[in-house]
Amino acid sequence: MASRRHERHYVDRAGWLRAAVLGANDGILSTGSLILGVAAASGKPHSLVITGLAGLVAGAMSMAAGEYVSVSSQSDSEKADLAREQRELEDNPPAEHRELTRIYVERGVEQRLAGKVAEQLMAKDALGAHAQDELGISTEGKARPLQAAGASAASFSTGAALPVFMAFVTPERLLFPAVALACLVFLALLGAVGAKAGGAPVGRAMVRVVVFGALAMAATSAIGALVGAAV
Repeated sequence: MASRRHERHYVDRAGWLRAAVLGANDGILSTGSLILGVAAASGKPHSLVITGLAGLVAGAMSMAAGEYVSVSSQSDSEKADLAREQRELEDNPPAEHRELTRIYVERGVEQRLAGKVAEQLMAKDALGAHAQDELGISTEGKARPLQAAGASAASFSTGAALPVFMAFVTPERLLFPAVALACLVFLALLGAVGAKAGGAPVGRAMVRVVVFGALAMAATSAIGALVGAAV
């Protein structure tokens, strides 16, 4: 008996992968840049660690709050669309059947077969069929605000902890180059992991994230040095 093979595509990972990579990347880059900016302004090692920890906490809370508000808005829109669709199904089922049939016909299904498919799907779960094929809302992709907020805060904190740790364990005379180099290495590794998991070219992703990371850290360091020299 032939075994059934379930194909899993990279697009299935798009949602969580984007959130995880974005959070960790932001944590490394923003916290590392913050530490380097203060270091360039002649900050002391203990103040750099405190600065990094403050940036970690503030950034994690900001990411969580922003993601929660954003995904909550998406969730509210989904609920409103589903409620409206439910009312339409209750008020005029034949019109909703024709609407679903037309969707399948536009995708290339023959008219009579499309009507039968719509009829069978609506008999099993009318709202689910219209949610997925008319509104583009699936159970797997449904907005979950608390989950999104927690994931964003966790990924940001994980990324931000890396430059903070480097600032904590590195001797003062080597702190600036060590943190800068470590951040670039971490960013490169993150870019490689994200690209590998998403099926994208690894080298291009690594170069892209390292270049933009280096520019951000250079700009922050320059501002820190200018402010430090002015005061």
